[in-house]
Amino acid sequence: MLVAADGFATGRPVMAFAAIAGFGFLAAIMSPLAFPRSTTAAEAQRRAAADGRPIIYWRPGCSFCLNLRRKLGRHARKAHWVNIWSDPEAAAVVRTLANGNETVPTVVTPDEHQVNPNPTWVLNHLR
Repeated sequence: MLVAADGFATGRPVMAFAAIAGFGFLAAIMSPLAFPRSTTAAEAQRRAAADGRPIIYWRPGCSFCLNLRRKLGRHARKAHWVNIWSDPEAAAVVRTLANGNETVPTVVTPDEHQVNPNPTWVLNHLR
């Protein structure tokens, strides 16, 4: 935001507005609001047991999570999303599945799991 303030102060409003737009765009795509509403690991596991839909463990700021979310498009809302930074139990689940690491996205289906899966694989489990 200092770049924008400097642009206004030095008479370069176009640069200032470009900086504001750029930072706004980055904030929007890195925000948890870009993802479907998160739930807890326990709730996601309960719901997945009932409906068979995948659980996607993610965290804010993760470019791989953002890429998966973008490629799933409107189908993303069919999955159960769990933010590992807001649920310690979820982080523990991911560490168990990812050899002690908190690598996301980690997707769990009733039959298997994958760490940083191909979006096509996830889409096939959502349809």
